[in-house]
Amino acid sequence: MAATLRHQPGSVRAPLRGKPAQRGASRLVAKEPISQRLPKPNLGVLKRITWPLMLLVLGFAAYELAQRLLPYADRPIAKISVEGDLSYISQQAVQQHIEPFVKASFFSVDLPGMRHELEQMPWIASAQVRRVWPDQLVVHLEEHLPIARWGDEALLNNQGKAFAPKEQANYQHLPQLYGPKRAQQKVMQQYQVLSQMLRPMGFSVARLELRERGSWFLSTGQGIELLLGRDHLVEKMRRFSAIYDKALKEQQANIARIDLRYANGLAVAWREPVAPTAADTAVVQ
Repeated sequence: MAATLRHQPGSVRAPLRGKPAQRGASRLVAKEPISQRLPKPNLGVLKRITWPLMLLVLGFAAYELAQRLLPYADRPIAKISVEGDLSYISQQAVQQHIEPFVKASFFSVDLPGMRHELEQMPWIASAQVRRVWPDQLVVHLEEHLPIARWGDEALLNNQGKAFAPKEQANYQHLPQLYGPKRAQQKVMQQYQVLSQMLRPMGFSVARLELRERGSWFLSTGQGIELLLGRDHLVEKMRRFSAIYDKALKEQQANIARIDLRYANGLAVAWREPVAPTAADTAVVQ
């Protein structure tokens, strides 16, 4: 027979065994470890301080080591090599100028002073000096390339820089350039442009002068003077070239001066009349 269990009215369940039920909303909260409550150290600041200190210590140690080893590594200079194409100055003259510097040792030799001394030589445009371990110096020299005479006292190189060697009498064949002292480079550049434009016509530049008021005067190697004015020199030379080929080439020997300062033409001064009706001065339009 099956037994049926029924709760009788008014019956009370037996309470569960164990901890008593807690009342309200209170609950237990776990405490944080003390290591999490303490402020964390700023390691970034520590790193920024540590690395410079380490580099300073390493640099000081390297310097002390170098100072202790230097007496054993430093040697007297045993060889000097001179490089560069020297046409106007001898290696013997170079050796004489740097002889006082060579008495120093490999590390103590004054390279800037040696370079300065070499560049004071009249024909030296630039000098470079370097050490080659263990006891050698290499000197590389570049000479001035004389292109023209600057007045009566100096020569000009291809960069428009003036230099004054003692043997200027040997360079009287070079064209002579004049102008303000600060205009050396400008006059040299103008000389190079005008020389190229005159060469196809068979002319060479014997003298080029930049005068005080800014006007240009040119004398060719063929004895013809050109008055160029202040500006538009290239345009004026093109005009001269065109007119010369058409009307003046056959009379070159009789031309004394050509004035190119006109806006649309030029004026010619003749050495002597080319015809009974020719005037001393003619304007070609």
